[in-house]
Amino acid sequence: MLFPDESYRVMGACFEVHNTMGCGFLEDVYHECLAIEFEQSGVPFISKPELTLAYRGRELQQKY
Repeated sequence: MLFPDESYRVMGACFEVHNTMGCGFLEDVYHECLAIEFEQSGVPFISKPELTLAYRGRELQQKY
């Protein structure tokens, strides 16, 4: 494992969200909960970085 301390903190946050929320929610719910957990535990993150995609050399207009 390249970054054991960081990996431990990220996995801990994931398990905390899962243990608290359980299963069955949409991804957006877990995304927001994980962002809160990362903030509280001091894990730096970028919530939704903009992703520009291209198809056959043309940039897609929709931003993901």
